[in-house]
Amino acid sequence: MSEKVAVYRKENFNAAHRLFNPAWDFATNDKVFGKCNNPNYHGHNYELIVKLTGEIDADTGYVYDLKTLSDIIKENVIEKFDHKNLNEDTAEFKNLIPTAENIAVVIYNTLRAKISVKYTLQVRLYETAKNFVEYPA
Repeated sequence: MSEKVAVYRKENFNAAHRLFNPAWDFATNDKVFGKCNNPNYHGHNYELIVKLTGEIDADTGYVYDLKTLSDIIKENVIEKFDHKNLNEDTAEFKNLIPTAENIAVVIYNTLRAKISVKYTLQVRLYETAKNFVEYPA
């Protein structure tokens, strides 16, 4: 009988962003996004938790080598987003509002392209200690 186990990797990155819909006027953006609409941006210390679920490999005893997972996250997420202005410095958010929800989906899609579909993947992104999102839900 095969056993499914979930493994997790936690990483951190710091980034600035502005929540702003260019199709709206400033008053509407200010009403919807409040302080997050600051034209000079604001930042967060994001905490990222990546969850992989799969079967334990009989030869290694691993579901997935967590060092390998860490390397994939660092190369494809942390190096792209850490200490960046998401609106200005990243291609992913040139035309996409960098909400926590959108950031989580972008990270998921980036990692999904690098990790075999035999593993179930989930991304949890903490924007603050009290606010976080998961994708897929």
